[in-house]
Amino acid sequence: WNVRKLCFEFDSEPYYQAIDDKVKKFCASTSVETFSPVSHTIYDPADIIRKNGGKPPLTYQSFVKLAGEPSWASSSVSTGVTWLPTVGNIGRCSVIDVPSIEELGYEELPEDETTPFKGGETEALKRLRTSLSDQEWVSKFEKPKGDPSAFLSPATTVLSPYLKFGCLSSRYFYKCIQGIQRNVKRHTSPPVSLLGQLLWRDFFYTVAFGTPNFDRMKENRICKQIPWRNDDELLAAWREARTGYPWIDAIMVQLRKWGWMHHLARHCVACFLTRGDLFVHWEKGRDVFERLLIDSDWSINNANWLWLSCSSFFYQYNRIYSPISFGKKYDPNGNYIRHFLPVLKGIPKEYIYEPWRAPMSVQVKAKCIIGKDYPKPVIEHDVASKECKQMLHQAYELNRRSNGIVSVEELESLRRRMEDEEDADQQQCLKGKRLK
Repeated sequence: WNVRKLCFEFDSEPYYQAIDDKVKKFCASTSVETFSPVSHTIYDPADIIRKNGGKPPLTYQSFVKLAGEPSWASSSVSTGVTWLPTVGNIGRCSVIDVPSIEELGYEELPEDETTPFKGGETEALKRLRTSLSDQEWVSKFEKPKGDPSAFLSPATTVLSPYLKFGCLSSRYFYKCIQGIQRNVKRHTSPPVSLLGQLLWRDFFYTVAFGTPNFDRMKENRICKQIPWRNDDELLAAWREARTGYPWIDAIMVQLRKWGWMHHLARHCVACFLTRGDLFVHWEKGRDVFERLLIDSDWSINNANWLWLSCSSFFYQYNRIYSPISFGKKYDPNGNYIRHFLPVLKGIPKEYIYEPWRAPMSVQVKAKCIIGKDYPKPVIEHDVASKECKQMLHQAYELNRRSNGIVSVEELESLRRRMEDEEDADQQQCLKGKRLK
């Protein structure tokens, strides 16, 4: 109980290392021997950081170069019984009951659809065998390719939840992929290959492990300081699938119902919330993903939001996922949208991604009036994306001039200036409409 209490009370960084240190110290004081293997990742993040002079590598390429071949990769994977001793006599200690859904802080809500992905090691190994049985698919796997609208038969392995919870060993997965690659004449390579995806996972773990305040913008040395909007209404519309953009809303419905969606679908909704359209703080979106994703992993979730908001790792903020054309490229008929947003199932395919453009006669026939049965767009994408680019340009300039050390006053001053410019643009737009 005391060890568990130490873990729950801890609330500073670096998170996992400090918990380990406290538990080890407590055990040492009670003459309890501790053994701390690193097995949740392919490499030991501390070793990589030590090789890099005490700092985590900040690019995938530098990480891979430092990491090299895993020391255990040439050995066989053990499937035998562990050497851990039996529990022994537990005295009067009772077995703790599994907490209920309500005790964990969730409500037991009636849903018309639940996640199709079952938990546990047996299911993880079954899914692993199914995914790797097609050696040609494994050898040709290339991220970011794949169909984000494929939901009945996802275009990826969907092994991330099992890796996250330890139902599947990343090292065993690594060895299985290696075995297939030896048996084929040609295969893709990192960073786009299936093996490369496991390396991405370790890269994010390593950066997260070695970066104080990795899960926030403030006092995070690798994060751009950006004056994001504090707009609870826009955040709620995004979170509750009420943006008026069917592609975005369908993805958010899948998230709420399944707790999982394709990586490109995640990219779309994360970009839309932050640098693409709504300019809402990435930490707000991170919190929603953290609560709803069945594969939510602290290191990877924060890293992806830093990346997709162009706050770190990736800085090409002019490249924006369109909430209209991107999904249409994969699913022109809108089958994905019709499944997760049945209110739109009667809308013809030429309007399914932009239902507000459908004539009223079409809306009536489809029994879906935009603005009544399904919301109008919360923003105009073409206008909003242009404003987002301008705001990010100003924020990047501020970070450049300040060498990354941006004060609270500077950030607030830029926020006020952006709001004034936005108000002026809106007034000009209204004036133009009146003149017409």
